[in-house]
Amino acid sequence: MEIAVLLVVLAVGVLAVTAVAERIGIPAPLVLIVAGVAASYVPGVPEITLEPEVVLLGLLPPLLYATAIQTSLVDFNANRRSILLLSVGLIIFTTAGIGVLVHLLVPSVGWPAAFAIGAVVAPPDAVAATAVGRRIGLPRRIVTILEGESLLNDATALVSLRTAIAASGAAISFEEVGLDFVVAAGGGVAVGAVIFLVVAQLRKRLDDPLMDTAISLIVPFAAYIAAEELEASGVIAVVVAGLLLGHKAPVIQTAQSRIAERINWRTIAFVLENVVFLLIGLQAARLFDDVGNSDLGGGRIAAVCVLSLVGVIVLRLVWVFPARYLLVRPRAGTGEVPPASYTFLLGWAGMRGVVTLAAAFIIPEETRHREVLLLIAFTVVAGTLLIQGLSLPWLARRLDVPSPDPMDDALARATLLQQASKAGLHELEQLETDDLHGVADSIRQRLDQRNFAAWERLGTTADEETPSELYSRLRLSMIEAERSRVLEVRSSGSVPSEVVAEVLSMLDIEESMLDRAGQSRAELRSSTSVRRPGEECEHLEAAPHVETGGDGTCAACVADGTRWVALRECLACGHVACCDSSPKRHATAHFHDSAHPVMQSAEPGEDWRWCYVHHITA
Repeated sequence: MEIAVLLVVLAVGVLAVTAVAERIGIPAPLVLIVAGVAASYVPGVPEITLEPEVVLLGLLPPLLYATAIQTSLVDFNANRRSILLLSVGLIIFTTAGIGVLVHLLVPSVGWPAAFAIGAVVAPPDAVAATAVGRRIGLPRRIVTILEGESLLNDATALVSLRTAIAASGAAISFEEVGLDFVVAAGGGVAVGAVIFLVVAQLRKRLDDPLMDTAISLIVPFAAYIAAEELEASGVIAVVVAGLLLGHKAPVIQTAQSRIAERINWRTIAFVLENVVFLLIGLQAARLFDDVGNSDLGGGRIAAVCVLSLVGVIVLRLVWVFPARYLLVRPRAGTGEVPPASYTFLLGWAGMRGVVTLAAAFIIPEETRHREVLLLIAFTVVAGTLLIQGLSLPWLARRLDVPSPDPMDDALARATLLQQASKAGLHELEQLETDDLHGVADSIRQRLDQRNFAAWERLGTTADEETPSELYSRLRLSMIEAERSRVLEVRSSGSVPSEVVAEVLSMLDIEESMLDRAGQSRAELRSSTSVRRPGEECEHLEAAPHVETGGDGTCAACVADGTRWVALRECLACGHVACCDSSPKRHATAHFHDSAHPVMQSAEPGEDWRWCYVHHITA
């Protein structure tokens, strides 16, 4: 019962502190670790020890899997050189650098233990870096590289740690170290691939979301344990399985299973991530008490801890900048090279997390000055989280590093939906026979409504409710009335509860499908980032953006006595007409009449163009 109460109190504390962090605008990991340190000194708070087995088997696999299934395999592959340089090269470089530093300051530690603590503090944490990075809006490529690095660097660090511990008992050659790493990495990849193939075949035969979710919860632990039993890297096995399953999810899972898995793993990751940082802080009191019994002087202990913290920060920057010509590639389509500020932020975002602290406890208890090594690990974790985590938002602002452009996202979303609809309509034409019930027309109308909602996010007449917004508002009110009536019927007990639950679920799904703008149109208009060209198109290349002409009206709508939603301008003749969300769709009609292929938005603050022939934007 005491354990149950402790778990409940821990969960409530995590939720409360996270809520406070959101209110004060500070990343939750930073607040949680400070709260944990403070709580560790409160009388009556039980001592919670981070056991390595609990972290490496109970926390690490699900956290890695939750990140891996959401990581784009395409983006991961596009940045694989950068990711490998950081997750392998930098880890070895940091392990060696910190090992030498610790041995110089405390020679009695011995080389194996010095390199062991170097391996412990080497890997940055995916949770810490991406939690802060996404919150402050770092460029997506930086976040992708940080995610990819943190998915793989734990494996490099743990193999290095295992090798260092083994070296303390017997001599190990360089060839044995290299072979150990190759076996661990290759075995992890093989186990992860096998797990993926097995689960993929099972999912193709399942249409029950509950069974699919149950399998999903087993996958990270099965992959980790299977790999470790074969003396391979469990971390790599979990990452490979997660990346492949996430990439293939659209073709091997049902829509309901994907929705359930996405929600379940987001919830699991949210709870575990935040619990982890609180647990790190709770270790503070015990670690400081243990150090009090050390035969090393307080000054030397403080020096080795502080210099190790400075060392991991400096070593990362020293590695990243000389390797910039390998890390940075010209951006696809434009040849643009990201500025040095991106490289600096990539070097600065090296916060450590729970794996570092858990790995420190793997160091054998008979190791001399083990309590100091544990304190070094805690200092590096807490110091990087607080110093780099708190300063990263300020640095991003000072360096003028742009966040992902919401206008680019809205434009890409609308274009992709338009291209998908074109393929769907082509398939409909192949399937369509005698449509006596008007089903095909209903499908086309729904496609138009979905696509128009995406385009309306880009811009419409100022201070007017768009058609999609009006539709969502009216339909939401209707669904609320429908739900209220169903609940009244449920209260009467006249309809079986299973039927009521099914109808309520149908209403929930329909409500979730309503098109709602993720950002206001004013926010999109305020975006000033440079647009990147889309796919190659001879029509778009021949028709560059021009200053919008016209008098801000659709002459055809004025003549017809109708209202327009947004205006478009033909780049061949300058004709201004209304968009497809408008009742008469005069811009598209002009294309059909004139065959002029390219139009541009005639709305203030917008500079995108559209090719009617190829259905792409620029």
